[in-house]
Amino acid sequence: MNAEILLMFSLNRERAYLYAHPERELTEDETVRYREAIAQRSSGIPAQYITGHQEFWGMDLIVSPAVLIPRPETEHLIETVLELVRGSEKNPGKPMCMVDVGTGSGCIALALSKELPQAEISATDISAAALEIARANASRLELESRIQFRQADLLEGVDPESIGMIVSNPPYVGESEEDQVQLEVRKFEPRNAVFAGPTGTEVIARLIPQAQTALKPGGWLVMEISGTIVEGVKRLLQGWEQLRIVDDLQRIARVVAARKPW
Repeated sequence: MNAEILLMFSLNRERAYLYAHPERELTEDETVRYREAIAQRSSGIPAQYITGHQEFWGMDLIVSPAVLIPRPETEHLIETVLELVRGSEKNPGKPMCMVDVGTGSGCIALALSKELPQAEISATDISAAALEIARANASRLELESRIQFRQADLLEGVDPESIGMIVSNPPYVGESEEDQVQLEVRKFEPRNAVFAGPTGTEVIARLIPQAQTALKPGGWLVMEISGTIVEGVKRLLQGWEQLRIVDDLQRIARVVAARKPW
């Protein structure tokens, strides 16, 4: 699959073209470009960073080493948010205000903007370089007018009780688990987007009280997590209502959602 992606990149062609023209021979320049891409991949650089692209929720996103590569597992987060929003539509009011915390490439905010055109969405990230990528993706997808991007540490600067839903794919890998993380992730993806601290719950432990302040009564906090930290996250969410855990396709805890009491 990597070889195919890199060939598509080298030829600047879609997958359908490769299958439709199996007899196609590479030019000298294309051969050089393909060999360079293969050499980069052999050194461990993720294919997405070589091509500069990754698909997420049916969208072609720009990625760079400044941002975490969007993964299929994060689509469970989008699905959970959409389910919660549709449930709240039974009691419609003014458009829901949502914040994507730690937006990175912007994949979550962009997917939600695509699916929920009436929502008022803002996205924060502490990294100026990541926000540059997120804004570029929003512009390419013609969604820049519907998302407000802001550099901030988590929910810094958000007015109390002003938000209906907070969504985040925070760093949640513990440094104690580092040896279990793929080498290419440890070596090439932004460390502060992967590792939260010794246990993996450090960023979430900061986010939860901030979310409790920023959310309106009855508002939802939805986060991507892992099976390693699920019990710790449950303890941190004591006092919240309607706590639910969503498993991924491998039956591993992947999303937690909890509601601020009314």
